Amino acid sequence: MVFLGNVSGHDFQFHIASWMDVAGQWREGIAYPRWAEWANWGFGEPRFVFYPPASWMLGAALGSVLPWKLVPGAFIWLALVGAGMAMWKLARERLPAPYAAVGAIFYAANPYHLVIVYYRSDFAELLALALLPLVICTGLRVSRGEWRSVPLLAFVFAGIWLSNAPTAVITTYMLALVLIVLSAMRRSLMPLLAGAASVILGFGLAAFYILPAAWERRWVQIGQVVTANLNPSSNFLFTHANDPDFMAFNWKVSWVAVGVIVVTLFAALIAMRARRDSADLFWLLAAVAAMSTLLMLPFTNFIWRLIPELPFVQFPWRWLGQLAVAFSLFIAAAVSTTPRRWLGWAACAALFAAIIVAAIAMIRTAWWDTGDVPALSATIHSGGGYRGTDEYDPVGCDRYNLPGDPDETERTEGVSAVPAQPIETLDPESGDIGVATGVRLHIERWSAEHREFAAEAPEPVTLAVRLLNYPTWQVRVDGAEIRPAAFKDNGRMLVALPKGLHRVDARFRRSGDRAAGNAISLVFGVALLAFGWKKRG
Repeated sequence: MVFLGNVSGHDFQFHIASWMDVAGQWREGIAYPRWAEWANWGFGEPRFVFYPPASWMLGAALGSVLPWKLVPGAFIWLALVGAGMAMWKLARERLPAPYAAVGAIFYAANPYHLVIVYYRSDFAELLALALLPLVICTGLRVSRGEWRSVPLLAFVFAGIWLSNAPTAVITTYMLALVLIVLSAMRRSLMPLLAGAASVILGFGLAAFYILPAAWERRWVQIGQVVTANLNPSSNFLFTHANDPDFMAFNWKVSWVAVGVIVVTLFAALIAMRARRDSADLFWLLAAVAAMSTLLMLPFTNFIWRLIPELPFVQFPWRWLGQLAVAFSLFIAAAVSTTPRRWLGWAACAALFAAIIVAAIAMIRTAWWDTGDVPALSATIHSGGGYRGTDEYDPVGCDRYNLPGDPDETERTEGVSAVPAQPIETLDPESGDIGVATGVRLHIERWSAEHREFAAEAPEPVTLAVRLLNYPTWQVRVDGAEIRPAAFKDNGRMLVALPKGLHRVDARFRRSGDRAAGNAISLVFGVALLAFGWKKRG
């Protein structure tokens, strides 16, 4: 990236735009944004209610101290180094330091991480996977009756939920399997009970995000996240679809999966020599590897339809993140148990060389674009905004009918788009929206969560605000709260005013579900800190 610039993967613009939007809101004094101000060409969307905060906060923080063109690389570096450190911590539970380092290196540079970095640009998933080894590490300690590790598991579990929702769903089911395996091996319900307590506490810690996201998703078109080729049935290994580009990417990931599965199997067979010394870790990793492999295959489609929230994972090959933990640890264990150590180290070097070759192939076929970041920064600073997301559009909104899309303007008019007007009027006869005529407007405040303006009209008028109508926007006219309407074609907010001079105040209010989530997280956080301090003492 130092030499080629940023790789522009599938989700690159989504994440960079979010980071820039959040950094801008921090400068406005909004510590925890909920409304993405510049999404949908400046009409906004409740993106930050539904997308976990850890990745966009880290990206915005990096962007506040570094040039934006350096932020993606810095984010990736931090996530991969963190992933290696987490795997080191897990591997040291059973392996000497040199072999723990092998596991850490192979996890940090595992093939699925390379797919995320060079093809997908899913920064949030990369951040969540950096914490994944700590789930198993603290789960092992909790299963041994170390109650002081319960808060640690809760914090790590909450951290994954606050990083990436699909990875969090997968990790929840993976952790359930891990606890069941450990309970069966120890012939005790204690691992299940202690683990369940940790999970509940983790959900409580992350309630400030989870509760509003769960409650408010009825107000958005969340089902769009699994439409077309985004559902599990279309994304098993070696899928057959009518979209050549979609199929080409799926087959690349599928061959990566085959390679990881084969290496994991052979490494596990070699590592069986040492399973008596670490039977619990060996068998739970074997169970995780088996479950991850099976759920990437088409015959498990009925499971994907039955298990709650699993369809929202979208891509079965996302289980490669969990499989990578077993892949890395089994390699390290296999090297440590090889009778001829030189042979084990030689095999390890050959395998790492193969990963480097795969990485070079990905680098050559990735999409490198040095203009994405400056272009996105320019459109935000000019007030043009950026493309929104279907699943976060409020119910009744059609973002494709919103003005301001430069691609649409270039196709139809051959010129670049200009930002939509902050306030326009609705023609009562034609139903069209146009520039206000005969209406005097004075904008007093126009920020991400607060829009305030005065309007004077010689006759009753309906104003079309550059804002999508969403239930938590509280609108007052001359101090009296009103319920705004939504334009039929795109969900744009409409405010009806009688003739005369009126003051309109729109604020993105803190709803009851968000207050409840904040209170729950605060209570659980204080309780866990007190519990951890008591056990420490």
